[in-house]
Amino acid sequence: MSTAPLFRFVESDVTPKDVRLATWICFFAWTFAVYDFVLFGNLLPVLAADLGWSAAQSTGINTWVTAGTALVAFAIGPIVDRIGRRKGILIAVIGAAVASLLTATVGWVVGLAAGLGIIFLILVRSLAGLGYAEQAINAAYLNEMFAHQSDPAKARRRGLIYSLVQSGWPVGSVLAAGSVYLLFPIGGWALCFVVAAIPAIFIVIAGRWLKESPQFAHRHQIDKMIKDGRVEEAQQLGNKYGIDVSEKASPLVSVFRGESLRSTLTIGGAFLLNWFGVLAFAILGTSLLTASDGKNVEFDNALLVLIISNATAFAGYLFHGWLGDRIGRRSAIGIGWILCAVSFFAMLQAPNGNFPLIIGLYSAGLFFLIGPFSALLFFTGESFPVHTRATGASIINASGQVGAILGGLLITATLAAGAGWINATLWWGVIPILASGLLIFAARNVDPSKVRTD
Repeated sequence: MSTAPLFRFVESDVTPKDVRLATWICFFAWTFAVYDFVLFGNLLPVLAADLGWSAAQSTGINTWVTAGTALVAFAIGPIVDRIGRRKGILIAVIGAAVASLLTATVGWVVGLAAGLGIIFLILVRSLAGLGYAEQAINAAYLNEMFAHQSDPAKARRRGLIYSLVQSGWPVGSVLAAGSVYLLFPIGGWALCFVVAAIPAIFIVIAGRWLKESPQFAHRHQIDKMIKDGRVEEAQQLGNKYGIDVSEKASPLVSVFRGESLRSTLTIGGAFLLNWFGVLAFAILGTSLLTASDGKNVEFDNALLVLIISNATAFAGYLFHGWLGDRIGRRSAIGIGWILCAVSFFAMLQAPNGNFPLIIGLYSAGLFFLIGPFSALLFFTGESFPVHTRATGASIINASGQVGAILGGLLITATLAAGAGWINATLWWGVIPILASGLLIFAARNVDPSKVRTD
């Protein structure tokens, strides 16, 4: 009986050039996914003003969009574990592009029926959750591709190299802000969304040169053999590549049992808690800094905030990627988030009016808040077997949006009760960040010098 592989390549076919190409394509795919993702937040105030939405309607729509984003980001994982990493990357890119184009038509739909237009916008921006899911797919794919890095020096720097890919977040954020500055005066918010879809064309074309990861190809071949009744051959192939052939359940079931369960609960829980802090200090940071019951800082220059936050995030990504390669990614994440909680606590307690001290502590907090995500996403890929890797990464990634929703509700309730920004961000920012830094140490430790091939 023939044992011809389902895929045209074997492990030896993954060359250093293939790995480099995959790294660059994933970087640009993530950068332009972030571009679209951040663009909506940047343009929501002018979009709401143009369409006649009140502040309450605007924030309510954003909450529903966040929930839809989480649902889509969660759903894509099991699909990627079925169809492959390469196709998953292309689906995420195309999905983000389609969402951008459809967002540009919202004004026309609202003009026909206002209520239908709001529902249409929520559905369209939920589809943009495919773009947000790009980072989880990248983490699963590059983790597997880096495992076949033939250069020992580069193999030891896997975390640092991945941190460069993850730095597409601040790069995409700056591109989004720049596009608004250049394009909005010409064609309004609709033109900004149309232009955001264009880069996807080049990513899809470049995706033709992406190779599927050997781990997924082997697992897919084993599953096909078992389905065809060739169990003994599947077992032999599984033994050769260190793949557990006995795991036959769907990825969505398998991710909640055995080795994967611990990773799902600990990393997912830490990710969710940390996004309370991301919302409080990264997304709502300007409100905290400028509020009279916050730090009361004259901080009207939004570009200055953007430069500080994104430059800090970029440096933080590289530092924690580098640190994770040396002391282990779990330790780098936990230490970073604990130091983040200390930095933001000190910032909240700093006397109002001391601008240099407040901004210095704010920048330090962002450095230790955002930076560990480069190590976290790669650590997530290391913590799951190939059968559940994309599903586990997607569930953890989606938990961040759940954290943003819960954090938003709790901060809003605290402010409505008259507690003020200092107390609101202390309770629903600093404390959850500290808890996330402690919880991550309950995850299974992974030796950064070891390469997982299953």
